[in-house]
Amino acid sequence: MSCSPSDHENTPLSRQERKDQTRKTLVQAALRLMDEGRSFTSLGIREIAREAGMVPNGFYRHFRNTDELGLSLVDEVALTLCQLLRQARQPDSADTSVVRKSVRVYHQYVCDNRLLFRFISSERAGGSRILRMAIRQAVSHYVEDMASDMQAMPAYQAMALPTLQRVCSLIANTMLAAAPEILDLPVDQPALAQSMEDNFVEQLQLILLGASVWRSA
Repeated sequence: MSCSPSDHENTPLSRQERKDQTRKTLVQAALRLMDEGRSFTSLGIREIAREAGMVPNGFYRHFRNTDELGLSLVDEVALTLCQLLRQARQPDSADTSVVRKSVRVYHQYVCDNRLLFRFISSERAGGSRILRMAIRQAVSHYVEDMASDMQAMPAYQAMALPTLQRVCSLIANTMLAAAPEILDLPVDQPALAQSMEDNFVEQLQLILLGASVWRSA
């Protein structure tokens, strides 16, 4: 017999689940404040706690400062996106190319996580040095992961790993640069969205085409 809704509702949360839920509440509170046009670095602990419906001491039980909260956001984006794009790079029986499949996965993830990517786009160029360095490190890990996958592909097996990593760095930075354009895209213009996707795919294909004929000195 299946459980009724009340069975789930009456199941008490574990201590870790309550902790995770409170952390998520604080994170969402910070993102809501940023959605009002604020920069992350302008947010104060008191106002984040107030937006989350708790006292400032409640914030300190989960994060030492706002930078630590920001680092949790960077980690969330980096981990989830890296996993999604790794899956997109796996060959399958579909006609869609790996490049286009990766672009679609990335585009959808940015659209589904608009506030997170406004945060990433903003902090990547300014704000806290700690967060800028964390974003660079996350990009570096993604580049290594992508280079490792591409090195196993026949087209890139002869390419030196440092060169392949530079190619992947170009791809990663092109993807990051595209995020603000995706965020500004009107939701009711599918033709414009398709044109952006095609342009994005062509940019990445040009990078890969250049890599295929590159010969280091």
